[in-house]
Amino acid sequence: MENLAVIDLGSNSVRMTITEIQDDRTTKVVAEEKEMVRLSEGMGPEKILQEEAMARTIEAVKKFAATFRKLPNVHLKAMATAATRQAKNQSDFLTRLTKETGVTVKVISGEQEAYYDYLGVTNTLPVVNAVIMDTGGASIELIFMIQRHVQNLISIPMGSVSLTESYLDPEHITAPALFKMTTAMDRLYNEIWWLDKAKNLPIIALGGSNRTLAKIERRADKTPHFEKIHGFRMSTDQVNRVFSNVIGADLEERKEIPGLSKDRADIIVGGMVPIVNLMRFLDSDRITFSQSGLREGVLYERLQELQL
Repeated sequence: MENLAVIDLGSNSVRMTITEIQDDRTTKVVAEEKEMVRLSEGMGPEKILQEEAMARTIEAVKKFAATFRKLPNVHLKAMATAATRQAKNQSDFLTRLTKETGVTVKVISGEQEAYYDYLGVTNTLPVVNAVIMDTGGASIELIFMIQRHVQNLISIPMGSVSLTESYLDPEHITAPALFKMTTAMDRLYNEIWWLDKAKNLPIIALGGSNRTLAKIERRADKTPHFEKIHGFRMSTDQVNRVFSNVIGADLEERKEIPGLSKDRADIIVGGMVPIVNLMRFLDSDRITFSQSGLREGVLYERLQELQL
């Protein structure tokens, strides 16, 4: 038996899942922790991690380490994604993080991140042909899949935090600012040549901003356990209705929308624009939501390793 601890050091949040793996390869999640750290906050075009953001992230990893160190036979996989990947002061940050927490973090490429998303989705959802989209704080991963096989994938170095900082005033969303952002996303999608081959396919959505769409819809329908959205589907009309309500609200009003966490209210418009635009670009009629992504992908990779 081993305890697989997977830490996902993201641009907006840091998450850890610990899964107990028995000798017969059966698994059980024994701990899940999450801290909103906003690591990519204030990086700007210089791509410099800021002191307060780094300090918040280090404190979160300290908490996680205190949890997994209580367990026996821990196999640790700690991975950093877009914010750390893009940071010019990456080395200084990682050295400091290891010194203060005792945790060594590996920076993975955008392509590796996308592939782990693919593993997490295909091992937990009966999806055959689709575009998988993971919107994070500082990057967007897109995976084009046919017959459950990856055809193309890409990591785009922009996400909910960076888009918000580049285009929007979180207090009040104006029509000109929203137009500039949506136009930029349309141009970006037009430059990804293989997206033309994915027309009309459903989208599998990952990431906190995308999942918020589902949580708002489920809260509006008074669905029990609204936060359990794995496999939940929304039509284009449902997505557009939720998005319309979100962009029509100012920051304080967004904080009161059921299903939308207050600490995400300032970046949620920047987080939703990419998927709303992608639905329109692909002429896709539905989104299916996944709660399995990078951390679950690492788990399935580990299970394969243990079978060898």
